[in-house]
Amino acid sequence: MSDKQKDNIINYSSLRPTDWLPTSVKEMKAMGWTYVDVVLFSGDAYVDHPSFGAAVIGRSLQAAGYKVAIVPQPNWQDDLRDFKKFGAPRLFFGVSAGAMDSMVNHYTANKRRRSDDAYTPDARHGMRPDYPTIVYTKILRELFPDTPIVAGGIEASLRRLAHYDYWKDSLRPSILLDSGADMLLYGMGERTIVELAHRLDKGESIKDIKDLRQSVIALPKDNIPPVSDSGNIILHSWHTVLRDKKAHAENFKHIEQQSNSRSGGAILWQSYEDCVVKVNPMLPAMSRGEIDAAFDLPFTRLPHPRYKNKRIPAYEMIRHSVNLHRGCFGGCAFCTISAHQGKFIASRSEASILREAEQVTKMPDFKGFISDLGGPSANMYGMEGKDLTICANCRRPSCLHPKVCPNLNTDHSELLKIYDKVDALPGVKKSFIGSGVRYDLAMHPTGDTKIDATNRKYIEDLIVNHVSGRLKVAPEHTEDTVLDVMRKPSFSLFEQFNDIFEKVNHKHNLRQQLIPYFISSHPGCREIDMAELAVKTKALNFKLEQIQDFTPTPMTVATEIYYTGFHPYTGEKLFTAIRPEDKLAQRKYFFWYDRAYRVDIERSLTRMHRPDLIKAIFSHGKTQRHR
Repeated sequence: MSDKQKDNIINYSSLRPTDWLPTSVKEMKAMGWTYVDVVLFSGDAYVDHPSFGAAVIGRSLQAAGYKVAIVPQPNWQDDLRDFKKFGAPRLFFGVSAGAMDSMVNHYTANKRRRSDDAYTPDARHGMRPDYPTIVYTKILRELFPDTPIVAGGIEASLRRLAHYDYWKDSLRPSILLDSGADMLLYGMGERTIVELAHRLDKGESIKDIKDLRQSVIALPKDNIPPVSDSGNIILHSWHTVLRDKKAHAENFKHIEQQSNSRSGGAILWQSYEDCVVKVNPMLPAMSRGEIDAAFDLPFTRLPHPRYKNKRIPAYEMIRHSVNLHRGCFGGCAFCTISAHQGKFIASRSEASILREAEQVTKMPDFKGFISDLGGPSANMYGMEGKDLTICANCRRPSCLHPKVCPNLNTDHSELLKIYDKVDALPGVKKSFIGSGVRYDLAMHPTGDTKIDATNRKYIEDLIVNHVSGRLKVAPEHTEDTVLDVMRKPSFSLFEQFNDIFEKVNHKHNLRQQLIPYFISSHPGCREIDMAELAVKTKALNFKLEQIQDFTPTPMTVATEIYYTGFHPYTGEKLFTAIRPEDKLAQRKYFFWYDRAYRVDIERSLTRMHRPDLIKAIFSHGKTQRHR
């Protein structure tokens, strides 16, 4: 066993099995229980940590006074004993595919089966089915026909209405209907799941609960309002979107705008053959007290003892990290964060963050380094509109694109204070920022000399004190036409940030790397755009390593363009590389420096009458550094 493996072995001696939520009848009895109120089924291993959804939902219900059991990664291929072992819970079953959509978890952008699973002990693949939300729910419905079943988690959340499924290459109905669950809860679920439990506990039938925020239900078709109004939006029906892709694109615009509404927006309705799916509005972003309460739950921060001496890669990544906030107002076209967590930022209090950081310092394997003080985007902590009445009426999908909203407070001073106070804790040698940084947010000139000076200080402090050798940022592309579809800033901002990074490194005698992320085959991107990307990144002395082909995932604007061919907001027809050969034609430009690709690149650029790009890519220059 290597020293690194030894370091990762968890010491459970100071904890009792009852410090976790029970995963077996034996553990349930050790709690002194004879029954459970709720049983949660998850496609992930059970890690009792605030970054793992089943643990958060389970602990939230426990804090509300309910007896909760978790069945992680149940075996769906044997005699189904995992599904039967707790019997019928008093209130309901909860079903989640896990922290990722199962199809993203299982397959590459080329639809090849992955060989590992980061959310499974020892990264073992095959521990969950495709579409666990559907598979688990159908098993439970067969075994316990009278017990309510509630679907949640990101897979259910992003498939709450008719959606394009890249892996089936077809439009699919709401996963509520595909699974047969009684109710679907979308978004971050702590508040909703507890309210649902309270209402069921008081004797309400799940069939009668029709107004719960962030819930999706199926109703008889006579419930649909006659026309759309300020409180109801009637989407194009399932029958319509099956035959009219532009209608599906129009639906998406409404879905995204309502997801980004500060007040939660309108009720969405979509009719199917024999029912209508009703999507109740989102809740507003959590208050500071609410998000503190969620993170201050009594997590052990450890995998369940059933995984003793096994490694869970997703846990290894975050075991010594602290999440500062939820939500993201970047609105990137290929990202699902705002559709699930919301556009508005819910930030924890300084006291709550420091409590968790202190907890990390007391972990036996802690060596003094916080791996990440971050969030969905690392540097949005504490930020919101200066005038919230303007935000209340805003439907912009991004506060940063096409330019930074003048009403957005971009002051990084509160974040700097968090960094300083965490670094001052006994036992902390250094805190790193492992989450992606929005350099355009930190570099934005506000016109306020104090804020602009603070933000310049943030950038330097980040580079000097919080980079673990490599800083990850995501320009995603170099060409403005592509970046505009992506809802990303001009590449010139990355070039400026790269200059700042190099100057700060030189000033402080540091040898650190900037690691940019790029995407090929994104909607709006053509082969010539990738050739330009190769030229511009070569000119900056980059050989790229953090690259990916665009993968269409449910409920992103980029996916809707990929499927329909139209931009949902403009109706403009856009090119997308869909055929495998077109995707490969774009991807090869990432590897221009590899001699195996040179002939093909030269042939392609000759065909496009661009000898200038051939010369720019293959002209001799200084040795490239691997990035």
